[in-house]
Amino acid sequence: MKFFTTILPLLLLSLTATAAVPEPPQLEAKSYVLLDFQSGQVLAQSNAHQRVEPASITKIMTAYVAFDELRQGHVSMDDQVLISEKAWRTPGSRTFVEVGKRVAFSDLLHGSIIQSGNDATVAIAEHIAGDESVFAQLMNEHASKLGMKDTHYVNADGLPDPDHYTSAYDVALLSQALIRDFPEGYKLFSQRTFTFGHRSEITQHNRNLLLDMDSSADGIKTGHTDSAGYCLAGSAIRDGRRLITAVMGTGSTQQRAQASKALLDYGFRFFDTVALFGPDKPVNTVRIWKGESESLPVGVAEPLMLSLPRGSADQLTVTPVIDGIIVAPVAAGQTVGKVSVSLDGETLRTVPLVALQPIAEGGLMQRLIDSVRLWIDS
Repeated sequence: MKFFTTILPLLLLSLTATAAVPEPPQLEAKSYVLLDFQSGQVLAQSNAHQRVEPASITKIMTAYVAFDELRQGHVSMDDQVLISEKAWRTPGSRTFVEVGKRVAFSDLLHGSIIQSGNDATVAIAEHIAGDESVFAQLMNEHASKLGMKDTHYVNADGLPDPDHYTSAYDVALLSQALIRDFPEGYKLFSQRTFTFGHRSEITQHNRNLLLDMDSSADGIKTGHTDSAGYCLAGSAIRDGRRLITAVMGTGSTQQRAQASKALLDYGFRFFDTVALFGPDKPVNTVRIWKGESESLPVGVAEPLMLSLPRGSADQLTVTPVIDGIIVAPVAAGQTVGKVSVSLDGETLRTVPLVALQPIAEGGLMQRLIDSVRLWIDS
């Protein structure tokens, strides 16, 4: 096995000397998470995996399932949804749909996301799955696929139930998936108002005060019950970087927005998101035997995104490890080893090292010469 270590000269950012990262802000919340969207790294957290009630933050998953059903063609925005008595009677925040009336699926989505209407949310669930409890099974299936290990849903709207729970980390993970998988649908979460009504129009405002408090914020969803407290999943994008927050169990609407903004400011101020390697940026060039070429560029299939303390990118240590002797033929994308990236002795990420171009088998003479060389080396 060949083993070598290099200090990668990173020219991706113009950075000053590394400065110590201060502790994150002190928040009066049951739990919280600050997540870097691109790298998936947690930049700050408190009780990240503690079981909490999601309240209306549940509707992020309702929207995720709805967007997935739309993408698959199982429903359409133009569907006229018959409002059941159950949906009409659902307590809590309302879009004011009327029992027995038909409402466009698009209006129900707007009502659920912007107004946080429980009645519209139940109508969405019933239209997609026939029954809210069946829809909850779809929610749990998606949660499992997304790696949400602390979450279980029993309804679409977030009304309290002992078996309906999540964690701050899972809320952030779901939010990341929503933005990544459904960028067009996600735009609804930044809409400030929605007007709806059959007999008289009713205009309601988005409950997310973060949208008004921070011009870079574009979502995501609020939640509140007496037992859950005031919760907020938030996100903002500045200079091409996106961060996500999940703040659970604060004392007021203002407090949850202020806490989210404090976390966002902290993350944008003290961390950088850097892109390493990629298909056009080899980690190194290694020897390949019995091929048309003796040199094989190796790297990673996709750019490796990392969140780092500001000013520390030029202090990364990159350690590629090749899995023994490489013999042609080799296909582009074939795994040939692994590469680890560390900072101050701590490994941040280890990913497969792959061939960045195909190398065909060499001619007979080349293969014979390399066979002799390998025999001598052994």
